[in-house]
Amino acid sequence: MKKLSKLLLALSFVLSITTSAFAVTVVSWGGAYTESQKLGYGDPTAKKLGIPVNWVDYTGGLSEIKAQKEAGKITWDIIDVYAKDTIIGCDEGIFVEFDFDKDFAPAPDGTKASEDFFTSMPSKCAVGNILYSWNFAYNHDNAVFAKKQPKTMKDFFNTKKFPGKRAIYKGAMSNIEFAITADGVNPGKGSDLTYRKLEADGGVDRAMAKIKALCTDPNGGCVFWNAGAQPPELLANGEVVMATGWNGRFFNAQMEGTPIVQVWDAQILDYEYFALVKGGPNQADAMKVLREMTSTEGLAGSAKYIAYAPWRKSSIAIIDAGEPWYKDGKTSMVQHMPTAPVNTKKYILMNPDFWADNQDEINEKWEAMKAGL
Repeated sequence: MKKLSKLLLALSFVLSITTSAFAVTVVSWGGAYTESQKLGYGDPTAKKLGIPVNWVDYTGGLSEIKAQKEAGKITWDIIDVYAKDTIIGCDEGIFVEFDFDKDFAPAPDGTKASEDFFTSMPSKCAVGNILYSWNFAYNHDNAVFAKKQPKTMKDFFNTKKFPGKRAIYKGAMSNIEFAITADGVNPGKGSDLTYRKLEADGGVDRAMAKIKALCTDPNGGCVFWNAGAQPPELLANGEVVMATGWNGRFFNAQMEGTPIVQVWDAQILDYEYFALVKGGPNQADAMKVLREMTSTEGLAGSAKYIAYAPWRKSSIAIIDAGEPWYKDGKTSMVQHMPTAPVNTKKYILMNPDFWADNQDEINEKWEAMKAGL
């Protein structure tokens, strides 16, 4: 009997070790962004907690996790998602609802997490990760820009002044905001005018007509991108003269020597979130990992590798005090972030509720428009 008890105890210990060693799978957008997450807080978290963290790339949306759930074979634990997807995923029971101040670490001075993050979350299933920008850039070595350079969103759509193809995101989100701005709607400093105009009768059609005109213009044309690494690559190889994209990807390309210039006029200031998959393969450990990655030190760590602003006020304070913060030890990061005063003279503040409520109808129109190009 004693031998059996010892055997069971040993087996229990082995099982506990094995279970804790199961890797937590975090799904994100790949490239320089995922690299910043892995190096900035993924690897440090794995080392601190003794829980392996694996990173998987995807191109956004909820279709893959929905398919996993329907098949009864969920393999993902944590997903980096748009705000609108946290709303939809929470409503549909895909993600876990958080008890925010219990589940997430306070700031070093004891400030509650809910007060340390810049704003409230779009849903009970979201925890903030970064603030980033949808903006555009151009290759300053291109002969098109020898005498004059684009300064505004209207310039992005001006094929007479700046002939050549443009790279734009594969989906409607960001494109219709940019288009209606170029068509004369001034967003000011994050006012709701952009979305009021889009919600008005004919607003979305007005924006899509602007995009269609750009894509079918003999002096223009559109190349659609779906991964963040593509816009800098398309600029570098000369396939397009201008490209919309994510500021952090443009920044990293600049640091690697690509001769591109970012334009911040009418940037879309957006937020990115983590969500915890309900019924994921390693949910308990995933929550531990998520808490650590979104700590003050964790979120500040990612900014050593990419120019996205961390969601926590206390993280920004760490970066300010530690400048130059970039991994090269020479480059100050705050000035390159989308939240820097010089970059927020005119901007659109992404409205996740607009997209959560309207994306199906808008996406149907968008795909029909693309099919007719």
